[in-house]
Amino acid sequence: MSVARQAVEGRILTPDGWITGRLCFGERVHDIEADAGVRADRLVLPGFIDLHVHGALGVDIMQGGDAATTIARAHARHGTTLLLGTTMTAHASDIERALHGMSSAIANKAEDGARVLGAHLEGPFISPHRLGAQPPLTVPATLAAVQRLHAIAPLRVLTLAPEMPGHLELIPALAALGIRVQIGHSNGSYDDGVAALRAGAAGFTHLFNGMTGLHHRDPGIVGAALAHAEYAELIPDLQHVAPGTMQAAMRAIPRLYAITDATAATGMPDGEYALGPQRVYKCAGCVRLGGSKGSLAGSALTMDQALRNLVELGQDLALASQRCALFPADYLGLADRGLLAPGAWADMVVLDEALQPRQVFSEGHAISPDNKL
Repeated sequence: MSVARQAVEGRILTPDGWITGRLCFGERVHDIEADAGVRADRLVLPGFIDLHVHGALGVDIMQGGDAATTIARAHARHGTTLLLGTTMTAHASDIERALHGMSSAIANKAEDGARVLGAHLEGPFISPHRLGAQPPLTVPATLAAVQRLHAIAPLRVLTLAPEMPGHLELIPALAALGIRVQIGHSNGSYDDGVAALRAGAAGFTHLFNGMTGLHHRDPGIVGAALAHAEYAELIPDLQHVAPGTMQAAMRAIPRLYAITDATAATGMPDGEYALGPQRVYKCAGCVRLGGSKGSLAGSALTMDQALRNLVELGQDLALASQRCALFPADYLGLADRGLLAPGAWADMVVLDEALQPRQVFSEGHAISPDNKL
């Protein structure tokens, strides 16, 4: 359905900086006009882009069916206008079911939901020694297996452990398919990480979590990221990574970007939820395996809260916005997403001065946020 020409007013973040004025749009941005007379207590930012989403509102992406559409609608209410549905390590049939569900959501975008652009295959090609919250169902990657899954739904991102037999040699072929290969859930060394980057790996999955850490005589996968990465994911929920560690990573990695790693517990009260075949427990905003003392198992984070957390850590709002929109768009090679400029998709979130969403537009379609005007 076409979108009628409309406009939003406020302080607009453009590639050239802030402009107080009016942004006119349909499905795409038409023009941006400076007007000092408009209200300046609204902040107009590019819609958030989340490349690592497992669930929301009690729904898990591994359920298949219309789960991806439900999840896209839930996250859109918090300003996310584009996302990748993210799988768990599981049996092949379960992963295929999830991808079939995503394929339908990709082909048929809900007007009141975020664009589901494709899938992030987080498992099963990971290390059994760095499972994190993943089930112990890992298998070695093969090109044939990836191609079969890629034919069901486009794999935009794929996480693998580069130290596993055959994985390093596979990276160039995966990159040639247009898949962004990420290093994650890895028990590898610094040298393994560097070799993977040289082979064509492009990023790191939830940096610091599920990988060998940094030691001054054994820099590990984290050391490879801090020394050499242009892009990496980070979960800025202030639980997965300490604030000081986040600061170090943001200084070291030029285009570090935010993800939620959101689970079915997102937007739900404390209780028990699904994460693939496992049960996870939400308590006081934290999601864990096996109750309050278990390992962290994804999050209940939303991207608007991620933005607020980055600003609370001292990030300039414009840079925090780039970490939530422009950098993930650039990572996927999307020139018309993650920014507000003529010709770009009209993906926007309008925030009040407390950085709470007041309006959301996904490809020009209005979405009612949790905080209404």
